[in-house]
Amino acid sequence: MCIARRFAPVVAVAALLCAGCSPPRDNQIVIGSKNFSESALLGEILAQHMESKLHKSVERRFYLAGTFICQQAILSGRIDAYVEYTGTALTAVLKDPSNSNSAAVFTRVRDEYQQRFHLDVLPSLGFNNTFALVVRGDDARKYNLKTISDLARVAPQWRPGFGYEFMERPDGYPGLASTYGLRFQSSPRVLDLGLLYRAMLDNQVDVVAGNSTDGILSANDLVILQDDKHYFPAYDAVPVVRPDTFTRFPGAREALIELANTITDTEMQKMNYEADVQHRDISDIARDFLQSKGLDK
Repeated sequence: MCIARRFAPVVAVAALLCAGCSPPRDNQIVIGSKNFSESALLGEILAQHMESKLHKSVERRFYLAGTFICQQAILSGRIDAYVEYTGTALTAVLKDPSNSNSAAVFTRVRDEYQQRFHLDVLPSLGFNNTFALVVRGDDARKYNLKTISDLARVAPQWRPGFGYEFMERPDGYPGLASTYGLRFQSSPRVLDLGLLYRAMLDNQVDVVAGNSTDGILSANDLVILQDDKHYFPAYDAVPVVRPDTFTRFPGAREALIELANTITDTEMQKMNYEADVQHRDISDIARDFLQSKGLDK
């Protein structure tokens, strides 16, 4: 998992061009996803559940880069649905200030997406994939670190490592440092997102900004520091759907609503571990999840 999952820059123009050249669809449901495994996993869960309930084949159009690409694809009608994160929709798409109140963020996003884009935002799948400052377990125990406020005590001796986007985005490092008074030993080391955890495990940096559902967290002795000042907004995973999908496919809304509040933070982290660390196929992971919830019938 990586920070780019929620608001990736436009790095795959070809994906947009591909989405724009697809043939018209009359009797085909198309589910999209962003370009990381959690998003594809959620897309696969939506797709399999709709296939089961509607008895229709669903086309997967996964790994469409980031938020911008998915937004354009759904607005143009090239995909019917994908899973977005409310905090990203709030700050990156709507350009609203950050808000840690989950219910307020959902209501704002739901109402504005309907009014501005004529898109339906359905209830959360159940988990909040928020940003997370992560430290080594040994360090957390040695310095009694439980919160980001605790981190401020040792920050002058510590080396941070963050992704480029976390350094730049409105709900990223500048505001975090200001809110908590973080002053590190040196300027944050800007790392490729895929190398953040490896750099920390190799003692090249002492703290990184990851995500609360990252699968690697369950495979190593790593500790998430509590955001005790509630700086980060809520990042609840919500299906975003074109309303005409519900007209074209009666029962589609009900099928997607059945997925509301079915995935806990721990369950999402476990599925990410299976995908990212054990390298299981996402279709198998999604199938096992739906079976475990009795949603495969």
